[in-house]
Amino acid sequence: MSTEIYRLIDSHAHLDEIEDIETAIHKAQQAGVVAVIAVGQEYDSNIRVLELGEKYKRFVYPALGLHPWSLGTMDSAGLERNLQLIEDNIQSAVGIGEIGLDYHKRVRAATEKERQQDAFRSVLELARKYDKAVSVHSRYAWKDGFDIVRECKVNKVVFHWYSGFSSVLREIIAAGCFISATPACEYHDEHRKAVKHTPLENLLLETDSPVTYGRETRYESCPADVVRTLAAVAQMKGIDRETVAWKTTENAARLFSLDI
Repeated sequence: MSTEIYRLIDSHAHLDEIEDIETAIHKAQQAGVVAVIAVGQEYDSNIRVLELGEKYKRFVYPALGLHPWSLGTMDSAGLERNLQLIEDNIQSAVGIGEIGLDYHKRVRAATEKERQQDAFRSVLELARKYDKAVSVHSRYAWKDGFDIVRECKVNKVVFHWYSGFSSVLREIIAAGCFISATPACEYHDEHRKAVKHTPLENLLLETDSPVTYGRETRYESCPADVVRTLAAVAQMKGIDRETVAWKTTENAARLFSLDI
């Protein structure tokens, strides 16, 4: 792998789930990462990413979320509490995420589609009201995810770790939205196909750390692994790493209004 260091943004990481955050941030900075979007998932997670954003100013940027996975253990009062937290702290956040839909059977067993969609609309309304970018989870819900985003008139959108239908991807691109590439584009066929067919103008890089990646060799990711995403995207697209790094960093900085 190249030893060149490029300015990179990890546009989606669960920093609150990383055990040794100091080491992870140091490694990221050594690798050329200039910013990390720290996404929240529910009340406690959102509190934590706000704290991390305060502690690591101008490097960690909070996005406050409501993950569909969290809805299964959240009653109506909990949902309202989380939405209120997001609104109360919206000026400290660069975006809203992780939010969205998940139609995997295990998730739907805990939270039916209709409740997921209602919660998604509620948090998208906050994004529209405060003109914030959103980071959208849409596993097996690609078409509904896109349609609800458009229905709610939210325009600053990244569909994170997209691996869905090509037809929906074309709509995402035509609407000027983004998708984000993860280290899974080293080996995951559907994700690779999506990244390959997404113009560089519509692409961000991320890690979704601390997700575990790999097939033969497994590893727990950290924000420094956005370098792996960069290498995989450049190789797949036949574009030099410097160009991919420059454009994806510019895209992320513009989407999340980062002054870096």
